[in-house]
Amino acid sequence: MKERSMSKSIHSFHIPVMGTAFTIESPAKVARYGISSVISCVDDTLVERMRRFYCKMMGEECAPIKKTDPDARANRITAYLNLMDRVVKDQFERLKESAFEIGSEITRYFDLLADNSPLKEMYRHMLDTASSAERERAQDELRRRIQPGSIDINIMTKLDRRPLDKNGEPMPQEYSDAMTALRGFARSTLSSGVVFSAGFNGHLYSYVEKFPEFHADENGFIKKQIIIKVNDFRSALTQGKFFAKKGLWVSEFRIESGLNCGGHAFGQGGTLMGPCLEEFRQKREDLVGSLFEIYNKALSQKGKRAFDSPHPLRITAQGGIGTAREHNFLINYYGLDATGWGTPFLLVPEATTVDEVTLAKLARATSDDLCLSDVSPLGIPFNNLRSSTSEETKQERIRAGKPGSPCRRGFLVSNTEFTKTPICTASQRYQDLKIEELRSRNLTPEEYQKAYDDIVVKACLCNDLGGAAVIANSLDDDEESFQPPAPAICPGPNLAYFSRVVSLKEMVDHIYGRQNVLSDIPRPHMFIAELRMTIDYLGGEIRQSLQAMNDQRIKYFREFQANMQNGISYYRSLIPKISEETQEFRERMLQDLKHCQEELETLATRYQWMTR
Repeated sequence: MKERSMSKSIHSFHIPVMGTAFTIESPAKVARYGISSVISCVDDTLVERMRRFYCKMMGEECAPIKKTDPDARANRITAYLNLMDRVVKDQFERLKESAFEIGSEITRYFDLLADNSPLKEMYRHMLDTASSAERERAQDELRRRIQPGSIDINIMTKLDRRPLDKNGEPMPQEYSDAMTALRGFARSTLSSGVVFSAGFNGHLYSYVEKFPEFHADENGFIKKQIIIKVNDFRSALTQGKFFAKKGLWVSEFRIESGLNCGGHAFGQGGTLMGPCLEEFRQKREDLVGSLFEIYNKALSQKGKRAFDSPHPLRITAQGGIGTAREHNFLINYYGLDATGWGTPFLLVPEATTVDEVTLAKLARATSDDLCLSDVSPLGIPFNNLRSSTSEETKQERIRAGKPGSPCRRGFLVSNTEFTKTPICTASQRYQDLKIEELRSRNLTPEEYQKAYDDIVVKACLCNDLGGAAVIANSLDDDEESFQPPAPAICPGPNLAYFSRVVSLKEMVDHIYGRQNVLSDIPRPHMFIAELRMTIDYLGGEIRQSLQAMNDQRIKYFREFQANMQNGISYYRSLIPKISEETQEFRERMLQDLKHCQEELETLATRYQWMTR
C-alpha cells in the first residue's frame, strides 16, 4: 500500500485523542474509511491488554510482554501499534476489493465523504457512466486513489515519570514514560504522526532527533511526522523553531481551545480561540517561511541536502466544534486544513470505546452533569461527568471513611510532601497522610471540611480512564496491578447539546451538514461558549487567590482581563463575517457578546484593582 501523505487528507475532520481508553482502538473502527484518529500511549498496561484482545479475536499467537521484561513499555507500544497497522491494512485491502454495490464497504467509504470532495465527485461521475467498460476503469481509478485514515499517537509531554530500578533509584532519562512511548512509536511500522500535547519538553524533543524515521528522506518524505498541539501562535513558533534547529520539520500544528475541550482544561491567560486562529491566518506564510529557513540551515550544517521548498505544514483546530456551519467557517475563513471533533464521537460506538453504562449516562447528560472539576492529581482543572462510575465509587469510599485509591500504575505520581519517592495525591497513602496532618492543625469545623474535601476529591485517573475499554471489551488480566474498573470519562461541555447515541454515518453526515443530530437545547456559537467559560474561569481563579493576593497575581489578572477584552473586540468585528450563520443567529451572538462584556465589567468593578 502506498505510504500516506499528510499534505492531503480524505476527510476534513479527525478524531483527537480522548482519555486513555476512548480512542485506543478507533483506528480499527474508522481508519479504513479514511478517517484519522489518535491513540493514547499513556497506559501501557491497557495497551498490552488490548493487544491480547485483538490477537485473540484475530486468531494470532500473542507472546506476552511482561512489565519486568527489558524496555517493556516501549515494546508493548510498538507491538500494539504494529498490530493496529496490520488490522487497518487488512481491513482496507478487503474494502478496496469489495464490489461497488449497495451496502458494501467501498460504497460506504464514498457515502461518508463530504459532498464537495473531489473523490466524491469522481464517484458520482462513475455512477452516471453508462458504458460498463468505462465504469470499470473509473472504479479501478477510485480504488487506486482512496487511502485509509492515519493512525496517530498522543504523548503528554509533562507525563514524563522516570520509573525506579531494583535498587529504588530513578532509571536513565530514556526510560521515562514519554521517551519510552516515543521510542515505541518510532520503532513501529506506522507511517503517521505523534501528537505532542501539554507543552514543551526539551529532553523529549531532543530525543526525537535520534530516530531517522522523523527525518525527511531525499524525496522529502517523512515517515514519522511531528504534530504539536498548541493554544497560541507564539507557542507554535517557539516549538517549531526548536525542532527546525535540529533538522526536523513540524508537519502540523493543532490549535485547541484551552477550556472548551475534554480532559484537562487551561485558562491560557484569557487568550481566546478566535484571536488565536486569526493570528495563524495572518501569519501562516511567515511561520512556514521562518521555520523553513532555520530547517534548511540546520540540514546544511549537518551535511544533509537542503530542500527547494517547505514540506507540507497543516494547521488544524479543535475544541467545542458542534455544527457543520462552525466546521465550514473554520476551514473557509481561517484556511484550516481540518478540524478535530472529539466529545461528540463519544456517542458513536462505531468510532470510540465507551462501556454501555457510561454511554447511557453520556446520552442523557445535561450541562448540570458536566463540570470542570478538581479530580486530577496533576492539579489542573479536569472536565468531568458528575455521575460517572468513578465518581460514584470515590464517594462510596469517602462515606466508608476510606478515601483514596490504590496506586499501582503510578503515571501521575508527583508529590513528595511526605515521602522521598513521589506519590500520587489520589492515592490512599497520600490522602491518609494528608488527613492525619490536617487533624493536627486545630482548624474550625468549616475550615477542616473544606480542606478535607480538597484532599479526597482526587480520582485515580490512571486506572479509571481505562475502565471503559476494560468493560466494553471484557478484557482479561494477568497482572496484579489491575483494579476493578470504575470508569471515569472526561467529555467537554459541548456534550450537553448531543443527547443520543448515533451511528458513524449520522455523525459524519452531521459534520458535513447532511443531517442534524443536535438536541433541541439552544446552543451558543463555539466562540461565545468558550468566552463564557473563560469569564467563569477568571472569576474562580480570583476567588481562590483572594487570601494570598500579591502584585504578581494582580498583574496576571489584569493581563487576563486585557486579553479577554481584546477577544471581545475581535469577535464584535468578526460576527458580521460569519456568513455561514443566519442573520438572526448573528444578532443573537452580538447580544451574547454584550452580556459577556457586562459580566467582565461587573467582575472588574467588584475587584477594582483589576483596572487600576
